[in-house]
Amino acid sequence: MPEKYAIIVGSGFGEFIEDDGGDCVETEYGRTSAPLRTRIMDGQRVTVLPRHGDNHTLPPHAINYRANMAALAGHGITAVIALNTVGVITKVRKPGEVAVPEQLVDYTWGRDHTIHAGGADFDHIEFTEPFSARQRRRLLDAADAAGIDCYDGGVYAVAQGPRLETAAEIDRYERDGADYVGMTAMPEAALALELGLEYACLALVVNRAAGRGDKPIHGDIESSTLSARTAATRILNRLFER
Repeated sequence: MPEKYAIIVGSGFGEFIEDDGGDCVETEYGRTSAPLRTRIMDGQRVTVLPRHGDNHTLPPHAINYRANMAALAGHGITAVIALNTVGVITKVRKPGEVAVPEQLVDYTWGRDHTIHAGGADFDHIEFTEPFSARQRRRLLDAADAAGIDCYDGGVYAVAQGPRLETAAEIDRYERDGADYVGMTAMPEAALALELGLEYACLALVVNRAAGRGDKPIHGDIESSTLSARTAATRILNRLFER
């Protein structure tokens, strides 16, 4: 059976939504962040879901990740490419660049981290490798083919948000081995594995983490987002090129 892809997008990717109709999907876990929409990429139908909602109204801790991932699985999706904006902690990347992380450390709390609600059989999923090696390789190969400098590897620290981190928290994340910090890779990655979906992250580096830059973080984000978004778009276009 051929792979059926979904792209989960954050803010600033309105061009990936080719229609603005439809309703949110109702699942046993509630409603999705937005309708599941289709984008045709080189003749392939790709499902697109904005995790923060159509108008970017859902902060990271309030996203119904279970509903989103269950709806994708119910839609027949087999592979998910997640676009995640991150700050960079170490010197592996600079703002405006992209990366495909290999590992993560989860610092979130209070989110529904599993599809299992208790009272029934459940699985202890093996999470040694949180991202699909095959989909990571496909992203990296697409970046090479598109001539994009995309870093292979690194550790993504998943913070709770929606506030940004303190400099001391960033120091802690670096001591723990993290290279990037973001707010949305968990519980998406774990839920995807529970549901049998291959999940990989394409990280858009849009700022230096707290205490690591020479200008305010939001100024860093404003000046770097377009470059990272352009690189990510070129990689995705090449990924789905026949």
